[in-house]
Amino acid sequence: MKLNELRDNAGARYKSKRLGRGPGSGKGKTAGRGHKGQKSRSGVAIKGFEGGQMPLYRRLPKRGFNNIFAKNYQLVNLGRLQAAVDAGKLDASNPIGIDELLASGVVRRPRDGVRLLAKGELKAKVEITVAGASAAAITAVEAAGGKVIVTIAKEVASDS
Repeated sequence: MKLNELRDNAGARYKSKRLGRGPGSGKGKTAGRGHKGQKSRSGVAIKGFEGGQMPLYRRLPKRGFNNIFAKNYQLVNLGRLQAAVDAGKLDASNPIGIDELLASGVVRRPRDGVRLLAKGELKAKVEITVAGASAAAITAVEAAGGKVIVTIAKEVASDS
């Protein structure tokens, strides 16, 4: 095979129709766009237009809002932590942080940090550093003889 013999596979490239090139082509004059009107002109985008009827996006009620400042935490339950310790993926004797959780496969994407929740049972004595933790999770870890270090302080609303 030579470079000058290289060709695309048959049908790999679609030859576009040549519009508005005379009546003999079958797509001359109006080029398949019909006669006059907004849609026969170039640069038209009528998305969501329903012919004067109230569009769907205006008929439906609006509800809620999207908080752009909300943190997206990766949730880890105590049961999942205990399963990783039992499987030998996490060493309970060493402090556990985000890097250890990633390496062990407990967390795949840390997002804005890891939040510890109390679902499941923790028997191992662990020292864990997380971005957030529920009160029940902190109590359960401390009951097992461990310690939870929360890196992001909870903002308390003041009455000023």
